[in-house]
Amino acid sequence: MTISLPALLSQLLLGLVNGSFYAILSLGLAVIFGLLNVINFAHGALFMLGAVLTWMAMEYFGINYWVMLVAAPIVIGLFGVVIERLLLRWIYKLDHLYGLLLTLGLTLLIEGVFRSVYGVSGLPYDAPEALSSATDLGSGCCPTTGPGWSLHRW
Repeated sequence: MTISLPALLSQLLLGLVNGSFYAILSLGLAVIFGLLNVINFAHGALFMLGAVLTWMAMEYFGINYWVMLVAAPIVIGLFGVVIERLLLRWIYKLDHLYGLLLTLGLTLLIEGVFRSVYGVSGLPYDAPEALSSATDLGSGCCPTTGPGWSLHRW
């Protein structure tokens, strides 16, 4: 089986984009554990919360995609500060297991609420005009929708 060079380069680029996505998530977990000494199982749930916040702002309030691409991490970051001030600060001196259980409980709570309200299927939205086609890389094309821009699609 042979694969053309443009198709190979496109797949490599998409792999790098997806790998960068996973690297950012894992670095976030490592930084939180390094700074707070808490195993944060709520990291993925907060990431999902940012995606849902973006969808809700676009769907219900008509806020621009690009505005929410900047605003959602800030809002979720502030929510993380609230979680730290109200819950996590009391368990810093305890065993790591308590932080793991607390953040796992937060994950189950956040995911359960949104699963009961919105279901388990992804929520569709209209892609911005700039992301509705492919980017010409010279030797091939890279789609600007799909896995590379799945930060706010879940």
